[in-house]
Amino acid sequence: MKRKLLLAAMLATSFTISAAEHAHWGYEGQEDPAHWGKLSPDFSLCETGKNQSPVNIKGALKTHHGQLELAFQPGKQQIVNNGHTIQINVSDGNTLKLDGDTFTLQQFHFHAPSENEIDGKQYPLEAHFVYKDKVGALVVLALMFQEGKTNSQLAHAWQQIPTTIDQAAVLDKPLDINALLPKQFNFYRFSGSLTTPPCTEGVSWLVLDKQVSASGEQISQFRSAVHHSNNRPVQPLNGRVIVD
Repeated sequence: MKRKLLLAAMLATSFTISAAEHAHWGYEGQEDPAHWGKLSPDFSLCETGKNQSPVNIKGALKTHHGQLELAFQPGKQQIVNNGHTIQINVSDGNTLKLDGDTFTLQQFHFHAPSENEIDGKQYPLEAHFVYKDKVGALVVLALMFQEGKTNSQLAHAWQQIPTTIDQAAVLDKPLDINALLPKQFNFYRFSGSLTTPPCTEGVSWLVLDKQVSASGEQISQFRSAVHHSNNRPVQPLNGRVIVD
């Protein structure tokens, strides 16, 4: 009973990066990314926006920004198949400090193949860690996966990966986010948007320059659970500057 109540509570409070989950958009046919802007007036920025994500990261301007201040706390995690991705909702206590502001991790989810590219290279899998501050401003920290050795952290989560839409489960063994990230990294930074409808702009993007590995089997397992590729194509920079 306690487990059921916990799952219900996490479902009720989970944060989503996209529009209402029941909006009719997708990655195939007449609901694919090329049509998002025409599916609903709420999605107009998907077509008209000038600061859209994802992007191809190239020609980044060298700067002297500080290191990211990341803090992670153990806690309950819930894995969900929402029909668009596999998402892991997290409990409080995971934070990121940027420009003197503190952002709290809401959830992280995956795209295959990657949405952002680095120097024109697309990776087989990308994770987006979605952070929000007290006034609702968003930061997305992106991590690329290259095909290689089995990823031990994904292995924990993938044991319970939901294969049916709207299926969810509390992870028996929460994924260690700190262990998932590369030990040392720099990051690219740019202003962008949500990569799903309503494509809201004003999102701060931080894309790690170091990748971690995932096995071909793990990548295939994700694709099988989602049933299709779930990446939005790269968008024009329209004069935006990417800093490194």
